[in-house]
Amino acid sequence: MPKLVPDWSFEALYEGPVCGVDEAGRGPLAGPVVASAVILDPNKIPKGLNDSKALSPVRREYLLNELWDCAHIGIGIAEPEEIDRVNILAASLIAMKRAVFSL
Repeated sequence: MPKLVPDWSFEALYEGPVCGVDEAGRGPLAGPVVASAVILDPNKIPKGLNDSKALSPVRREYLLNELWDCAHIGIGIAEPEEIDRVNILAASLIAMKRAVFSL
């Protein structure tokens, strides 16, 4: 998988911070769906940051620790009861919203 390199053209259109948001946990049959929202500083991007699926578990853990030191990170969770009540897509969006608000 090719390395993803941001060019910051989208972020340049806005005066305030821009965050990226993604979720994990939509596929499993049980458990919560978890989302994170991240605001990167273009001057402090950890070397080797890429799509998590393209990284080894050891590299992901290393980069996570690097990100905690140089990025703003928010986490949101939608519990299994919420998933059952509203469906997995709606629960994923709820988790993402919570992640953004937790920034």
